[in-house]
Formats: sequence, structure tokens, C-alpha cells
Amino acid sequence: MRAAHRIAVLATISALVVASAPGADGAGPAWFTSWAQSQDGRTDAPVSGQSLRMITHLSQGGDAVRVRLQNTFGTGPLTIDHATAGLSTTGAGVSGTRDLTFAGRSAVTIPVGGDIWSDETRLVTRPDTNLAVSMFVAGTATPGRHGAALRDNYLSAPGSGDHTADASAAAFTSTVGSTYVVSAVDVHNSALKGTVVPFGSSVVDGIGSTNCGPGCTQLGADRRWTDDLARRIVAESPASAQLAVANAGVSGTTSAASCPGSPPSITGLDALSRLDRDVLSLHGVTSVIYYYGTNDLAYGCDAATILDSYRAVFQRLRAAGIAVYVTPSTPRPGYDDAANLARHEIALFVSRWASCGGLCSGVVDFDVVLKDPLKPNIILPAYDNGDGIHANAAGQQALADFISLPMLAGSVRR
Repeated sequence: MRAAHRIAVLATISALVVASAPGADGAGPAWFTSWAQSQDGRTDAPVSGQSLRMITHLSQGGDAVRVRLQNTFGTGPLTIDHATAGLSTTGAGVSGTRDLTFAGRSAVTIPVGGDIWSDETRLVTRPDTNLAVSMFVAGTATPGRHGAALRDNYLSAPGSGDHTADASAAAFTSTVGSTYVVSAVDVHNSALKGTVVPFGSSVVDGIGSTNCGPGCTQLGADRRWTDDLARRIVAESPASAQLAVANAGVSGTTSAASCPGSPPSITGLDALSRLDRDVLSLHGVTSVIYYYGTNDLAYGCDAATILDSYRAVFQRLRAAGIAVYVTPSTPRPGYDDAANLARHEIALFVSRWASCGGLCSGVVDFDVVLKDPLKPNIILPAYDNGDGIHANAAGQQALADFISLPMLAGSVRR
């Protein structure tokens, strides 16, 4: 019966993917992606007969949720035998748990390279809160994951069974710093106007955001500039301009598909290769904040190659009706003369007419915010995570504060 059941579930995957694509029947104007983390690899060890509890941080709430489970980089088909969603309390604790279903079924098998959206699940959520997604894997699998969760996620012991409905954290005895399987959460909220997707490399991924300085007692999780931006929107924007924010950052990646020094680990993770999966497959997207270039330069790409990749991505986004706001490359120690000249050329391109010469919708100049005016290849000391590249928590907030909320609201389709 289990084999037959899995075959039946596999047969529904194509229909489900079509049904949950942007603009398709069932997606509807009231569904918006409220959280995302793009998959960039696979788990370090297999999961086997155990439960996974992943904590997602919603930028906006609603009266129902849908969850995307993804197996982009898994080593084989991934069967989720039971899944739930509930409000995260403390650690791995959960309240108000609801079962997740997939075309009405409690189990689903996701092929290698595939993903699936759950059915609509009635669960009231609020902005700036955590949603716990729990999954039971009865078999053994090495699934896809996002490497830099920048928070603890939780696993029960191998062979411990199905603990997805547990309110208690007791069974979840191990922590991991990655996000397994879950890659996006939608909320149903007819008052929202769109979703902003920051798209780029480690500066988008939030590296540095857990550093709030010596002696700091501030919580480290959910302090990325993208999280800070979401809180600003909730607090400062009128009801007629409320937007969700869904992070599509992957550390170490490039805009261009191939730079001479690119490590093998980022092959296939360039901007154009992951555009459909990590941006266009999300729901309600009205704008993208595009941050790419520092890794391209560090890996030896020249300005022409980088700008060719920019143009290709911008054309796809604009064709989809999505506004594109671009930031020039930010500081990085160790640039040689060639890289500095290329950085200057990219900045000129982005800044021309304040719209990439008409190819993007506007400019968000993070370089101006971060650079030390006396040493423009490094970050201002007050914002430096310690590597001269990434912003600490104060720098993350400064980036979020720099972004024009009316500009983002202006991208909403009328």
C-alpha cells in the first residue's frame, strides 16, 4: 500500500506545481510569499526515521498559510510522511499545530530537483513572528537545504519516529544551523499589496547580522537588513502599502554564470540559473532588490561579463512585470586595480539616469551607506562585521533604513 500510495502522490506533483505557480488558478491575488530561504546544497548527513522542525520568520501574517517543500539538491527522492505547521514558542516548542496536506494527502514524495506547495492551511499568523514547520521522514534521505539559517533548527534522533504534532520540544534533541527542505511560506492576506524579494549573495543572505558587538545581549536571529526592512514596512507604511519581504540570498554566489576563480560549490547558483526557482516561483512578487557583484569581482570576472548577466536578469524580471532596484557593488578589502576599475564601471552603469540607463527601476546605493569614506574598499568600522565585507547588526539596520518605502510601494501593480 505504501508503494502504491507514493506512486499516486508522485502523479499529483506536476499538477500541484502548475496550480501553485504565480498567476495560476488557486494562487490568487491574496497569496503572498512572506518568508523564503533559497536552497544551495544538501544536508551534511542523511535523515532517517526522524522528525525535522524548521523555524521560519514571517514578514507579514494572514489567516492561512501554504508551505513550499523543496528537494533541489537532494541525492534522491524525498518522502515526507507527515508535516505540520504551528506557531513557534521557545526553542523547538510549538503551539496551535495544524496538519499540512498535499492535494489532500498527508504524505508526499518530492523528486530530486523538485518542489511542492502544501494545500491551504487555516492558521492565523502575525508579522515578525515565527512559524514552525515540522516534517517526518520515515525512510532515509539526504535532502536539500539552505546553509546559512543564522538560527537554530531542530531534529529528533534518528529512528525516533513522528513528532511533528508535538507541542513540546523534548523530542528535538539536536540543533542544526541550516534550514532543511522548507524554502518558502505563503500567507493569505487580502490587505497586502505585494512581495519584495531581495536577491543576491551573502550580503542579502544576512552574513554578519548575528554580530551585534562586544557585550551585546540582543538576539542574533532575524536581524538581517531584509528582516529590518520588513519591520519598517509594518511600522511605517500605510495600510494601503503593506508589503511582504522574502529573502532570496545565497552566500558565495555570483551574478555571472562563470568567473575564472569561482569555486565548484557555486556552480549552477548564479543569478540567472536560480531566477525562476528562487524569485519567479514565489507569489505576489512586485519588486526585487538586486545585490550582486562583489563575489564576481573577487572571482575575477570583468565588468562586461557582470553587466551582461545584469542585463539578462533585469530583462526577465521586467518582462514578468517586476520592478528591479539595483545596488552598486559594496566594499571589499583586497580588490586589485582591475577589480576597482570594474567596480567603478558597474557603479556608473547602475547610477546612469538613476535607472541603469533605463534597464532597472531605480538604485539602492548600499555602497554609500557602508563604505569608509577614508578607505572606500572597506566598511565603515561601526558597521563592520570584522571582515571588511559584511555588515554587523548596526550596519544591517542602516541598510534597511536607507531604502525608500514609497519607492517599493510605487512598484505595486495598479
